[in-house]
Amino acid sequence: MAELHVELVAADRKVWSGEATIVVARTTDGDVGLQPGHTPLLGVLESGPVTIRQADGNTVVAAVHGGFVSFENNRLAVLAEIAELADEIDVARAERAFERAGHDKDVAAERRADTRLRVATHGR
Repeated sequence: MAELHVELVAADRKVWSGEATIVVARTTDGDVGLQPGHTPLLGVLESGPVTIRQADGNTVVAAVHGGFVSFENNRLAVLAEIAELADEIDVARAERAFERAGHDKDVAAERRADTRLRVATHGR
């Protein structure tokens, strides 16, 4: 089975690197699924999960907030402002952030916290 090479990088670190059969990410144009042979793409990332499916059946899920996605020649770069793998997310902290954002009516912070909670609870 053909694979694509994925680099998931946050502003402060390399989060994940490896081979995948499909990657799904949320862009300003909607969710996009990238598989080997996809046409070249450059997109702006929205807060949302990035799901990476590997050939061995394992799935890597990250909460990503802002940045860009670039795909060409079966090489995918996810360049995020902030990215956390599901098993790195502190659920209690994310719950507090969600409550605080709702109380403050901070829609962007609420969306980030909601993304982190969804990834943490469904991506593990």
